[in-house]
Amino acid sequence: MSETPDQAATETPAAKPLDPENDPLAAIARGETMESEVHESVRNEEAVLEIDTFRLWYGQAQALHDVSMDVPKGQVTALIGPSGCGKSTLLRSVNRLNDLIDIVSIKGDMRLRGDSIYDAGVDVIELRKRMGMVFQKSNPFPMSIYENVVYALRIDGENRKSVLDEVCEKSLRGAALWDEVKDRLDDLALGLSGGQQQRLCIARAIAAEPEVLLMDEPCSALDPIATGKIEDLITELRGEYTILIVTHNMQQASRVSDFTAFMYLGRMIEYGATLDIFTNPHLKATEDYITGRFG
Repeated sequence: MSETPDQAATETPAAKPLDPENDPLAAIARGETMESEVHESVRNEEAVLEIDTFRLWYGQAQALHDVSMDVPKGQVTALIGPSGCGKSTLLRSVNRLNDLIDIVSIKGDMRLRGDSIYDAGVDVIELRKRMGMVFQKSNPFPMSIYENVVYALRIDGENRKSVLDEVCEKSLRGAALWDEVKDRLDDLALGLSGGQQQRLCIARAIAAEPEVLLMDEPCSALDPIATGKIEDLITELRGEYTILIVTHNMQQASRVSDFTAFMYLGRMIEYGATLDIFTNPHLKATEDYITGRFG
């Protein structure tokens, strides 16, 4: 995961402030390095996750460029931007899923409650236990509803039925699924509807009481009714969990998130309170994307 000799030898040019009157996206497309526009509202929050000048390459192709952002505790932070802008790559870097790709190299760091995520001595399995992950497509295990929820506890050696029962009910209630499945916990999870399967995956993720809950387009494969239930659930989980969500849906970001970060071509362009990003962005480029003028 270390940088290549060519990358290590290359000095990053000094970043320039983004000019609201000019076109920072065109400057970025020309390869210029630009500073992100970070609102004061973000700086005033307590951060659980700190992303510090993070860069990532797939082979020789750089996918993330000097991304720095603090993810506020107990809030919902949305990553928005055009397809291919690096949103999911950044999200999957938080729990080091990109380690599974041989050609990936990184520079910079991320810290979870002050602990380096990319330190050489980090136990990646233990790190991932501190984070829950919900993917685009629901991925329940081919086992019962009950065993799906308590899976993380089982692999940690917890076999006391009273403990497992309590966590199962609490997690399913937290995922707004208990009333729908409480009488069929022994049924195969794959028999649930798509929306129910996604809520089951959220129940499985929160059963381990993660410090951060990562969501990568959790509603992209769902119908509007199921999407509404997931969005309601995200709102209910706010405060108890720190949530970082990737979404292509501008309306969804505005509905469920407290903070929004706009990304373009692997760079963080503007990051602030969601209300400000959607109603009073500092940069014209952000306004153009939010209003559908490009992207």
